[in-house]
Amino acid sequence: MKKVIIFILCVFMGMMVINNVKAQDEMIMEKNIQDKLIRFHVIANTDTKEDQNLKLKVKDEVIKYIQPKLENCKSINESREVLKKNDSKIIKIAENIIKQEGFDYDVKSSLSKENFPIKTYGNITLPAGEYEAYRIIIGNGKGHNWWCVMFPPLCFVDITRGEVSYNKTESEMKKVLSKDEYNLVDNTCKEEIKLKFKLLDIIRSLR
Repeated sequence: MKKVIIFILCVFMGMMVINNVKAQDEMIMEKNIQDKLIRFHVIANTDTKEDQNLKLKVKDEVIKYIQPKLENCKSINESREVLKKNDSKIIKIAENIIKQEGFDYDVKSSLSKENFPIKTYGNITLPAGEYEAYRIIIGNGKGHNWWCVMFPPLCFVDITRGEVSYNKTESEMKKVLSKDEYNLVDNTCKEEIKLKFKLLDIIRSLR
């Protein structure tokens, strides 16, 4: 009986070590993923229906303008430079839409590192963490935001159905992520992916 208990304890400890190593590897992959993306956020003035609708109109016009310029970018640095070069034009587009809709909100933009919670975009679930993000802030910026990924260029939506293009998302993400990194964020084959990321957050905080 004593030998059986010792054996069970050894197996349990071995599993703990394996799981700990796996968790460490996944946390490293999380950081790699964060460093390979540029997110796009349009933040509404408030959560009123009018401000949220305005946010979506600003988003539509900005995407219409900048997406063709980002679509053929081969690297995150190239995308970053396109955004910097077109920043003033993007601001002007946003200001024009706001004025056309009868509002007088100011508009700010930033390209910086920001902390974000776990978010799902189509078949991709991104872990919480610090990402580079291009943000358009309307007025007070106190409302909920609309978001997508600018690099790789994932701001593709089927306008008629309001759905993210799965094939486009998969192909573009696989251009910049390794196979293991893509598998980590692909929620089509992981029903408990959000729970996994939350557990990794807990492990990270305990460290």
